[in-house]
Amino acid sequence: MIRIALPNKGALSEEAAVLVKAAGYSVRRDAKELSVLDAANDVEFLFLRPRDIAVYVGKGIVELGITGRDLLQDSGVEAAELLALGFGKSRFCYAVPKESTLTVEQLNGHRIASSYPNIVKTDMARRGFDCPVTKLDGAVEISIRLGVADAIADVVESGSTMRQAGLKIIGEPVMFSEAVVIARGADRAQQPQIHTFLQRVQGILTARNYVVVEYDVPAAQLAAVCEITPGVESPTVSPLSKPEWYAVKSLVPRKDLNSIIDRLEAQGARGIMVMDIRTCRMHA
Repeated sequence: MIRIALPNKGALSEEAAVLVKAAGYSVRRDAKELSVLDAANDVEFLFLRPRDIAVYVGKGIVELGITGRDLLQDSGVEAAELLALGFGKSRFCYAVPKESTLTVEQLNGHRIASSYPNIVKTDMARRGFDCPVTKLDGAVEISIRLGVADAIADVVESGSTMRQAGLKIIGEPVMFSEAVVIARGADRAQQPQIHTFLQRVQGILTARNYVVVEYDVPAAQLAAVCEITPGVESPTVSPLSKPEWYAVKSLVPRKDLNSIIDRLEAQGARGIMVMDIRTCRMHA
């Protein structure tokens, strides 16, 4: 049996549970349960604070965990990112009062407040700066007004919270974060149960990014439409009972779907249908 840690609350919690459930695992629980045993898959899911998950993984207490890349890097533990999950995306940025002229290049010696002190210290060391860093567990935006810091460093999604606090972002993001699957080492990905978990989750992520498109096309245009929808290996092509007509089925990127349909129609494709997929496996 393996143990997998999932966030028990916060922005990552719900989406992580939905993803794991879609991958075929049993994660039903009420708010009071700290763990769920999925006997069919020989997995125990533990629901932990997102900030603690990297620590439990790094110490080998759990084999896998889902947490934020920012939380992993701030933890300072030895753990490897195995798979990026595409949700919970944010930037980690510095910010100062909107009337301030302070830039990132001028932060040396200034006080910085953050809920992620290790990320800040690492970045300051990389820049060769010596800055006092104050760790705060929340309400970082108000720390400048209260005289605790000259600048802050925090995760940013839309930036509206900082603007409401009278702050502006300075410089380029220190890092881009999202939900990730982590393990104690990259080699753990080859363990059978862990490999299966990663493959299942990757299948769901791939399915979210692709759709199946089916259409009929005259023989004269077959080569042209197959270039538009090349699929993974190649599109599936079948002759129709109508002479010189073919049915084509192919996997296409969801984000390009509407432009693909426009191009297919322009090439004479008819009966164009689009279907969602629940999961899939694609190998290089």
